[in-house]
Amino acid sequence: MTVAMLQGKPAPRILLVEDDQVFLHTLEMVLRDAGFEVVAVADYAPALGHLDGEQRIDVLLTDIVMPDRVNGLALARMARLRRPELKFVYFTAYDIPSAENEAMGIVLQKPFDNEQLVAAIHNALAKAAEDFPE
Repeated sequence: MTVAMLQGKPAPRILLVEDDQVFLHTLEMVLRDAGFEVVAVADYAPALGHLDGEQRIDVLLTDIVMPDRVNGLALARMARLRRPELKFVYFTAYDIPSAENEAMGIVLQKPFDNEQLVAAIHNALAKAAEDFPE
């Protein structure tokens, strides 16, 4: 049970974008076990569909390197235009020198463990609370 649930708030909702189906499913299970609500999609098009909808989304968790023309950094820029308050956590298996400068949030380097992932999301949410106090 998360702190949010204990305080009567809804669990934070994560929009997870990962093109590797096995890793997508694994991350989804880890996040659900940590108490998050998860919307899991395999690429940018359905992610943008969710961002254009009415559903609350607190954090975009995305792989940086994905097939097609839209990578995770570009997806985050498009997401920011739709939802300025959205927070971001990125992950990648590649050494991308410009990623830290271009990212609008934490960049996790694969491999990472469950605790690092959950901590990164909590850090992003804490930043959101600082930026948008109730």
